[in-house]
Amino acid sequence: MAHFALIDSANIVREVIVISNADCGGGTFPESEPVGQAFINGPHPHCLALEGDWLQTSYSGSFRGRFAGLGFCYDPTLDVFVPPSGPEVAP
Repeated sequence: MAHFALIDSANIVREVIVISNADCGGGTFPESEPVGQAFINGPHPHCLALEGDWLQTSYSGSFRGRFAGLGFCYDPTLDVFVPPSGPEVAP
């Protein structure tokens, strides 16, 4: 299974979905990402037709630093997903 994260204009993860490896062309990252994106965004009947910017994320954390979770931020410079910082605790 392949996982894709929807990021908004501020690079915040808003949703994570799972699609079949076959829908990513059966390849490995990074070659699988554009194939998966076409399946997610595509308008033809065998696609999901979901709008937005979808980035592949690794459940095992083997690329992009870690698995993307809701509220994580995508850092395009480092090509990693960064977890949200928690509230600061007063000393």
